[in-house]
Amino acid sequence: MNAFYHLNHKGLLSFLALVSYLPVEAQDPGYQPPVTESRSTPSAVEGRGGSPMAASGLNSMDVLDNVRAIRPGDVVSLRIIEDRKEPRQVTVGVTGEIQAPYVGLVKAAGRTSRSLADSIKVELERSYFKKATVIVAIDQTREESRGPGIYNIDLEFFTVFGQVLRQGKYELPSDEDVTISQAILRAGGFAQFGNPKRVKVVRQLPDGQNKTILVDCDDIMRKGNLSKDIYIRSGDVVIVDEKKVNF
Repeated sequence: MNAFYHLNHKGLLSFLALVSYLPVEAQDPGYQPPVTESRSTPSAVEGRGGSPMAASGLNSMDVLDNVRAIRPGDVVSLRIIEDRKEPRQVTVGVTGEIQAPYVGLVKAAGRTSRSLADSIKVELERSYFKKATVIVAIDQTREESRGPGIYNIDLEFFTVFGQVLRQGKYELPSDEDVTISQAILRAGGFAQFGNPKRVKVVRQLPDGQNKTILVDCDDIMRKGNLSKDIYIRSGDVVIVDEKKVNF
């Protein structure tokens, strides 16, 4: 009797141990195992909707948006991976240009994020980086940032003429001060025959009269006399004269 009891008891324990190792699905045919959601690398399009700076979530130029064109008023983020700095967020001005790190003013409107990144990459690798990985993404379209309707934005500008590498009209940012030396740099710096010692700043006064300020940029940029580095105001015209050369 005792032997029979011990035999059955041992068999029952073996049966229970076997059941404990059976898959859960065998106990409940309707059971569905939990699905782990995989997170793929975010694209530029995904970043526009959810991230305040989409460029921070991208690490390859291959995934940049190469379909949608950037327009004036769009907010874009820009990052150079090798620079190891946080993305820079800028609004495309009415002229269609943005300020790119190291490069200066570049045309953004009409280009896709990928084509703009490619053009900045070329400039960076020409003078600043052996290899540059440039990330550009549209964070907000002009409609998203300003609402529907006619696009209208009042921006301030200054103009640079004369012996600089890139004459033209430049946006005066509302969130930073721009000095005369910085204005020259944004215009590409002095041309070969530019005279840095006599740079004119023509400024319109409240009474409508024009005032001309002479600035010695050589003293500022070469000798470091920053007290002469005056601030640019909206509407200022910077004129760089040609050096007088005696042969």
